[in-house]
Amino acid sequence: MERNRMREFEELVLLGVMAAGSQAYGISVQNILEEELGRAPSLGAVYTALDRLLQKGWVRSQMGDPTPVRGGRRKRHYCLTEEGRARVIEARRIRQALWDRSSRRLAEGGSGG
Repeated sequence: MERNRMREFEELVLLGVMAAGSQAYGISVQNILEEELGRAPSLGAVYTALDRLLQKGWVRSQMGDPTPVRGGRRKRHYCLTEEGRARVIEARRIRQALWDRSSRRLAEGGSGG
């Protein structure tokens, strides 16, 4: 499998990181995905995807300050890199083009089959 191929769940996690903004960390991304998907992906799956995205250079991370709420532990915050942003934009362009084509078929009452 190509190293830089974007998997569907990676795309969702990238979008979750974007949606969370400066508050993007594992649980915040998981919560956003749960709201949108109607089910919670496991936190392990979210962190696995974030690790893959780090390796691909599509996100970067930094440790936040310790907080009393977390017993003095620090959170790892994530943000998109320029390449990650470009990948998300390209994925959106492709999906939109496919929806545009499909919408014409749906309007005509066809299923494409």
